Parts: sequence; structure tokens; C-alpha cells
Amino acid sequence: MDRDELIFSEYKMYSEQKENFVDRNFRTNRFYMIGVIALIFAMIYTGNIIFLSKISATLVFAIFGVAASAMWWMNVDSYNTLIKIKYADVIEKIEEKLPVKPFTDEYKKIDEYKQKKIFLFSDIQKLIAAVAALFFFAVMVSELTPIAVKVFDAVVKIKGGI
Repeated sequence: MDRDELIFSEYKMYSEQKENFVDRNFRTNRFYMIGVIALIFAMIYTGNIIFLSKISATLVFAIFGVAASAMWWMNVDSYNTLIKIKYADVIEKIEEKLPVKPFTDEYKKIDEYKQKKIFLFSDIQKLIAAVAALFFFAVMVSELTPIAVKVFDAVVKIKGGI
């Protein structure tokens, strides 16, 4: 095997690994999407269940929802960073030794779209994660407010008024 064939086989192998990585990214996003939807349905169907005297199932699921949404956001961000590294730092350097540079050209086009402020798929994923986090946070606050009011009233009664 001569040097050019070796470079091409390494390029091919790395390109396939990058594609597998992108597929894993899609599977991860599907996992989070299903998880968020499952938490919403769990909140709907267990809203009347109360734990530990005042903590509702809705509150518990809302806390899990905020956490899952935050992890989803971080996951999207991490995958985007790693995919950029795979494109820009590794594949583009290998392509310098090849007669054509498809990934380099593709990455330049993606950069051009980003400059035009067009929403990319990762931006949409982050937007969905942020909206889910805000939804779960709002539910969590609405569930905590009556508890906080009762605690405040109890403290006021114990101290004899304000």
C-alpha cells in the first residue's frame, strides 16, 4: 500500500467514524425528546399524587424536566463542538493531502449559512431544550409557590406577626 492509499484509507475510516458520531448525536437528541415528552405526560397523569405531605408528583417531574432539559442543551453543545473539531481540525488536515476536499467545502458552506443567521438543526434542538426547560421551570415555580406561602405563614405565626 503506497502513501496515497494509506492517507485515503485513513480519511475514509475517519469520515465513517464522524458519520457514526453524527448518528449517535441524532439518537441522543431523540432520547432527550422522548424523555421530555414522557415527563410531560407523567406530570399530566400524576398531578394529584402527593408525596411527603406537600410535594406533588408534578413538582418532582418538573425538577427532573428542568435537569433533563439542561443536560440536553449541554449535550447538543458538546456534540456540536466535537463535530466541529472532527471537521475543521482533523478531516480538513487530512484533506490537504487529497486531490479533492469535500468536507472542507461543506464546512465552508455551513459557515456561510451561519453568517447569514439562518437557524441550523442544532439551533432548533437548543431552542426546544430551552423552551422545555422554561416550561418545566414554570411548572416547578407554580408548584412551589403554595408551599412557600404556607411556610411563610407558619413562620409569621411562630414569630407572632411581622
